[in-house]
Amino acid sequence: MLLEACYHVPRDKWAYAYDVTTIHLRLRTKRDDVEHIFAMTGDKYDWNRTFQEIPMEIIAHDAMFDYWEVAVKPKYKRLSYAFKLTAGTETVYMLDTGIQHQAPNPPGELYEFSYIHEIDVFKVPDWAKQAVFYQIMPERFANGDPSNDPEHTAPWGGNPTIDNFFGGDLQGVLDHLDHLCDLGINAIYFTPLFVSPSNHKYDTVDYKQVDPHFGDNALLKKVVETCHSRGIRVVLDAVFNHCSEQSPQFQDVLKNGQQSKYADWFHINEFPAAVKVGIPTYDTFGFFGNMPKFNTANPEVKEYLLGVAEYWIKEIKLDGWRLDVANEVDHHFWRDFRKVVKKANPEAYIIGEVWSDSLNWLLGDQFDSVMNYPFADAVLQFFNGGMDGYSFSNEMGSLIMRYPQQTNEVVFNMLCSHDTARLLTRVGGDKRKLKLCTVFLFTYMGTPCIYYGDEVGLTGNSDPDCRKCMEWDSKKQDRELFDFYRMMISLRKKHTALTQGRFRFLQAGKNDGCIVYERIDDSMHFIIWMNNTDKSRTLSHRMETNDWRDALSGDKVETQKGSMNIGLDPFGFRILYRELKKR
Repeated sequence: MLLEACYHVPRDKWAYAYDVTTIHLRLRTKRDDVEHIFAMTGDKYDWNRTFQEIPMEIIAHDAMFDYWEVAVKPKYKRLSYAFKLTAGTETVYMLDTGIQHQAPNPPGELYEFSYIHEIDVFKVPDWAKQAVFYQIMPERFANGDPSNDPEHTAPWGGNPTIDNFFGGDLQGVLDHLDHLCDLGINAIYFTPLFVSPSNHKYDTVDYKQVDPHFGDNALLKKVVETCHSRGIRVVLDAVFNHCSEQSPQFQDVLKNGQQSKYADWFHINEFPAAVKVGIPTYDTFGFFGNMPKFNTANPEVKEYLLGVAEYWIKEIKLDGWRLDVANEVDHHFWRDFRKVVKKANPEAYIIGEVWSDSLNWLLGDQFDSVMNYPFADAVLQFFNGGMDGYSFSNEMGSLIMRYPQQTNEVVFNMLCSHDTARLLTRVGGDKRKLKLCTVFLFTYMGTPCIYYGDEVGLTGNSDPDCRKCMEWDSKKQDRELFDFYRMMISLRKKHTALTQGRFRFLQAGKNDGCIVYERIDDSMHFIIWMNNTDKSRTLSHRMETNDWRDALSGDKVETQKGSMNIGLDPFGFRILYRELKKR
């Protein structure tokens, strides 16, 4: 065994409480190097009577490592533990004091999980596990009230530019809720709604007022109440990293300079605040002078912004916040943010915009979830032919091992957004590839999100082209694609195995675009077969039972001599399931 590859620490994603009775232990070893691992567990105060040697299971791989996991339910909420690794005739033990060949003398020298304190257990909102989100840019979704259109509003459906307006508003959302309900959506994520000079509203002027081009506060409250009456949760976008240069606070700084009472609300590096040769003398989002960055360590700024977060949770019974540029705001702020929001609504869902490994924000004291762009990148690369099944399984295994399980169950998965090209465009206009991507999205772990219009075939390159007006002419909509999305959403919502069950690849070979993977919980077992190639293929996999059915048609699928052979068209898929007998 390559002992240098073995890794475990008794914290973070490697040893954590999944719930008030269960501790998850994880261990890393070199790929294909270790045959068996057992977790040696017990209570340090009563070791002999509580000792258990529990086999661990490989839950994921990446290019270099295997990742093992076991769920332990300690009798007294305390756990001392070590790991016993075997390969051939070699046996080693991993302890808190290091790796050794001789058996330990418990409970000394073992790792410890001191106690499962309920207050320390990272709890995520249960509803987010069953949620299917729909992202809406209100300015581009539907124009329900032409009387509040901005000056020089362009005709609906024209070419989007960085700064043009089409008149979309909250009344337009109300008018089209039937579309979302028909699709099966049960959660909406709105991009910013508050007063702002731009069409995207990510440069906020007034955080407590809905932009008049969208309606008013009363209309937003009506939208949320109507959504709730239809079983739809609502999450708003908050921009607390920066505001608009037109905000009253920053305008005061421009006017009064260092004497402004808001001078310390921002990071002013040189007075007067100005843009010199394209670079602001104050910190901003990127180098955009119209988006000055807040000093969130300032107590007055923190009180102001946390007051905004609490206000909307209470005022409209908001179900959560999506937090823009979250990685550029200090952790102290986000810890206080979580306390304020969860006190106002313990079931609020908090999503941070972080584009890379986000573990620092997902340890239970800040966010529940993040925008999982690495998921989208890996999925699009595989289904566009940029990697084989083996590499794809490695990429997904690496993503699974980034976070604790409760985060993996609600991580915010999308295939495109207002910040990327649209899905149909990202797959080169090939609807078969789009469907494969979408099947994977809805049969994978995490909370799926659809960007408005993807379900009817909207296309578009990167911003601003990806922010086209929604197409409401049914003759111009791809209704077959709409029905496909509706079918996949219905399948996911019907089965907990697709929302909380274990995920594992069963086949993912080198130089092969075909994959087979499973989702399984206590009541249902799904196996998904995918042919991500341009040729017809027959895939085979050993099946121990003969009680499988097609998840979409309900037809029985027979095995042959303990194996199942599935013929798939180019870029085709098949979803099979069986019910598990209750023990």
